Amino acid sequence: MTSSARPFLNRRLAEFGTTIFAEMSALALTTGSINLGQGFPDTDGPEEIREAAVRALRDGRGNQYPPGPGVPELRTAIAAHQQRRYALSYDPDREVLVTAGATEAIAATLLALVEPGDEVIALEPYYDSYAACIAMAGGTRVPVTLRPHEGAFRLDLDELRAAVTPRTRLLLINTPHNPTGTVLTRDELTAIAQLAVERDLLVVTDEVYEHLVFDDAGHLPLASFPGMRERTVSIGSAGKTFSFTGWKVGWVTSTPDLVTAVRSAKQFLTYVASGPFQYAVAEALTLPDTYFDSFREDMRTKRDLLSAGLREAGFKVFEPSGTYFITTDIRPLGAALSKDGDGFAFCRALPERAGVVAIPNAVFYDHREEGAPFVRFAFCKQTDVLTEAVTRLKRLTT
Repeated sequence: MTSSARPFLNRRLAEFGTTIFAEMSALALTTGSINLGQGFPDTDGPEEIREAAVRALRDGRGNQYPPGPGVPELRTAIAAHQQRRYALSYDPDREVLVTAGATEAIAATLLALVEPGDEVIALEPYYDSYAACIAMAGGTRVPVTLRPHEGAFRLDLDELRAAVTPRTRLLLINTPHNPTGTVLTRDELTAIAQLAVERDLLVVTDEVYEHLVFDDAGHLPLASFPGMRERTVSIGSAGKTFSFTGWKVGWVTSTPDLVTAVRSAKQFLTYVASGPFQYAVAEALTLPDTYFDSFREDMRTKRDLLSAGLREAGFKVFEPSGTYFITTDIRPLGAALSKDGDGFAFCRALPERAGVVAIPNAVFYDHREEGAPFVRFAFCKQTDVLTEAVTRLKRLTT
């Protein structure tokens, strides 16, 4: 018989309850609101890639357990993609590992590389699984906060350097950055690389939005910087690039030793997943540059549509250079409408007030007060959905 004096949930996870995404998605359903909270597209990706998945199913490819590291076709395609886009050379047999989405890649990497008591520096605000995975590994997360500066969220390199201690094991870097839309510059990445080499740190880079960069921004993989190839675990994903988030196909690229370490943890998580979809993603990665250019331009247009609408509705908008999220400051709406800058209260009231769902950025912070007035909207939706959302949001001030 279980003692009632002992909590059921492991103490490492005690601080993590039901995610805000579940709460906000439930609100969207009960109020009939437009869900601009959770970051998933409302249209499927390329028809030829869907057909590739159907063909794999019919041909019996992937209907049973695929190989532990991933099907050879996909590992070869990932390596070719890295070479073609970034001139990074990886051995598909020893330096590429397929995972059940990027979230598993993050979990397996942190479980493999972090010992209890190790410190992991993450850029705050951060994707919510980072904190949970660091906790499950027994590590201590050390946030370094991106703060508003000249219309965007920027990294303070001095603060990053000061955060490194003798207990620091690795840096967890996300660029393009969710939720702020920041894309780290060459100078910022150079400084991060120099710090990692100087202090002999491992670096995990979450690059799932690599193909969603806008305007003059460009994605620069940290592994391509001097001294970083041998100490960087790079994480990618098909979900965001090809709009098949439900397929859960991600990957890790790194040195043989680091990939072997990550695989040692990953094999006891899902072991393998997404068999037929791996073959389809292998074909997706060979799509011509015109696909990636068109995809990026479509998202840029949607970003501009929602950004303009949010400004007209009274929000301060931080124009994202990447991802498909827009962070806003609700305080210009006034104390009453913004709930005195309380993003949680604002987002919980927004479905009834305007028929739209958003996410309070404070959930992505250790320092909740830093993120209190910021609210995130997703623009990876159909144009008519975004147009209707903008119309509804204007009710806040009319």
